Amino acid sequence: MANTGYGKRATGDEEPHADPDFAHLCPRDREIALFVDHLEDGHAMGYKVIAAEHSRYGQQAVRVSMGRITLAGHLRWIKEHITAEDNSMRWVTRTYWSRTRRSAEWWAEFVRDRRGRDVTRRYQSGLARVEEPEDSEGPAESEATEARASEALRPEADGKSGHEPDEQPAEQPSVAYQVLAELRTADTRLPLSDGDCRALEPLATEWLSRGASTDDITRALTDGLPADVTNPGGLARKRLENKMPPKKSTQGPQAARRARVTRVITACGLCDADERTARIVSGLCPECLAMCEPDGPGYTPVPETFLPGPRVGGLPGADEVVDVTDRVAALRRAARLR
Repeated sequence: MANTGYGKRATGDEEPHADPDFAHLCPRDREIALFVDHLEDGHAMGYKVIAAEHSRYGQQAVRVSMGRITLAGHLRWIKEHITAEDNSMRWVTRTYWSRTRRSAEWWAEFVRDRRGRDVTRRYQSGLARVEEPEDSEGPAESEATEARASEALRPEADGKSGHEPDEQPAEQPSVAYQVLAELRTADTRLPLSDGDCRALEPLATEWLSRGASTDDITRALTDGLPADVTNPGGLARKRLENKMPPKKSTQGPQAARRARVTRVITACGLCDADERTARIVSGLCPECLAMCEPDGPGYTPVPETFLPGPRVGGLPGADEVVDVTDRVAALRRAARLR
């Protein structure tokens, strides 16, 4: 297995297992692809590791087959440039496997979709990201959670609570309401009534949601008041509306401190090259692509068994059956053995 967060990871949205999954591959490539497909998520995907786990083929044979499996659209190596919360940056390499055959265009769109993702809560030590679903709770769990929350907030029935209805605790006023109600203490010229406080409560709540403090609201309503205030509620409403602070920006320094994928490039599956140093075609650099092509230097057919096949042309007498009985008897007599 690879380090936590690395190794084999599925692209998702795949067809179920079926016999024709890798029918388009040659026998050796099909066998290795089926072997890789059944590896657990997180398994190391280097060709040396696969060769060590597989009993039939050596490293070079597995390397070439992994290259051809990549060309067929089942495998990609992707490098993600991650900016962490402390603004440190690093490259991490991900290995994505797809049982379903994907086109080069599909993989290009898949790579583009990685960029900009927030991984703040989805990586462990060393930024080894652990994939998680977008919503940790499904529809059933979400409905159950909301039902439990509603039940917790709902007053208990009279027969079960042990209290009479008139003994239920009174509703506590909101922070915004309390700020408005206490204005008469801060300045006697703003004696807001209960109706005024309830009517102005949404405006004061909006102030608080935009980052204003209760003191900010009090100062905005009491600073520079005229000597006589004939309509405290109207004056308070006008000031709350005209002096409303701006909305918080979601793209400010706080957003910059979140761990995110800032750049994504495709890497060659068989060597260290990537899009910064070479032109990657269907997941391979030109050198590795030439090795895996049918006429390339690395495409010499490998026997399906370790037993050597017959040599082309053969050797003189190689297939003859020779009776060596007389020759052995002569040697024994020469050595004076019976």
